[in-house]
This record gives sequence, structure tokens and C-alpha cells, in this order.
Amino acid sequence: MIRMRRLAAAALLLFGLGCGALWGVNRWVETASAPYIVAPAYAPEADAVLILGARVYSETRVSPMLHDRLTAGLALYEAGKAPKIIVSGDNGQEEYDEVNAMKTFLIERGVPPEDIFMDHAGFSTYESLYRARAIFGVDRAIVVTQGYHLKRAVYVGRALGVDAYGVASDPRAYAGAERYEAREKLARAKDFVLVHTSRPKPTYLGEPFPITGDGRATHD
Repeated sequence: MIRMRRLAAAALLLFGLGCGALWGVNRWVETASAPYIVAPAYAPEADAVLILGARVYSETRVSPMLHDRLTAGLALYEAGKAPKIIVSGDNGQEEYDEVNAMKTFLIERGVPPEDIFMDHAGFSTYESLYRARAIFGVDRAIVVTQGYHLKRAVYVGRALGVDAYGVASDPRAYAGAERYEAREKLARAKDFVLVHTSRPKPTYLGEPFPITGDGRATHD
């Protein structure tokens, strides 16, 4: 009985320490990224607007969340905040393609194809920000995503050497928002460990496509 009580106490202690560490990492990420999350009018000029991918239903139909990211990113581009747009998402399977849906959305709204760079291997926030610098040579980026996600994206980008600023795209409430928020707390801890320890290479790297060039080179 005494042994069981000791084990239970140890388990509770470890659980408490884990919760404390998770809270501390989340607080750190939120505080460190806050100065760089700005309203669209206050976003600095940058090399590119980086729009992070989200669910799509087909090559011509994006989810509400991604629609709002694309709309906010397009507004920044049209305001002259950056001359190029990077659409970064999951194109790892032939039957699921976030980046071509994003490209189609932007072209239909008047963005010249040469100004759109496609990151087909943005499988995670960490990989999207890593590749923005390693593949596209971005020094400064305006990252666009929902507010709950933006803190981590900006933190990861800056930790990886990108002068990242963030603009939130939250014009409405989203179904499942509570679930996304809860999952994000764990994701922040995971990416915090990655950027401050091993910094693994993304799933794919490949040849560079400088953001100063023609985005059509990335459309294949």
C-alpha cells in the first residue's frame, strides 16, 4: 500500500511538472512573438507574404479557414507590403493538394503567376518556415494564418533566422476552434524543442528558388 502511494505521488509530481513546463513554454512563445504580430497597416515591407496552408476540399474549393488566410495575404500583397507571395502547404499526395488550390484562388483574383511561389512540401509550420529561408532565400516575411497559430509561426520563423512578422486572419469564428487551441499548446512545445535543439532538416529540401526570381519555376 505504501509503495502504491509513493508511486501515485511520483506520478502526480511528474504530471504537475509536465503541466508546468507546458504552461511555461506556451507563455514564452506568446510573449516573445507578441511584438511582431501586427495589424495589416503596420506590417513592414517584406520579401514575401507567406500564407500557411490549411484544409482544401478540391483544387478549386478551399476551407473557410484557408479562404480567410488567402484573403488576408492577398490584401497585404495588394497594399504593396511585399512583391511576392509564398503559398506553403501539403502536396504530399496526388489526391490532396493545398498549394495548387491556393495558387488558383490568388490567380483568379488577379495575382500574376510569376509573383506566386509554391512550396509543395510545407508539411508543418516548422517546415514551412525552414523552407522559406533555405529554399526561397527569404530574409523578412509577413506570415499569415489564424491568431491561435500565428504566435508559433512567428516564433519558429524568428528562431530559424527569418525576420518574421505576423498578420492574423480571423474575420469569423471557426467550427472546432477549441480543439485547435488545445492542440496548438502541444504543438508549441514540440516546435520549441525542435528550434532550440536538433533543428532537423525538412522532409524535402531540393534546389533553391530565390524569391527575387519568377514564381512560375515552382509551379510544376
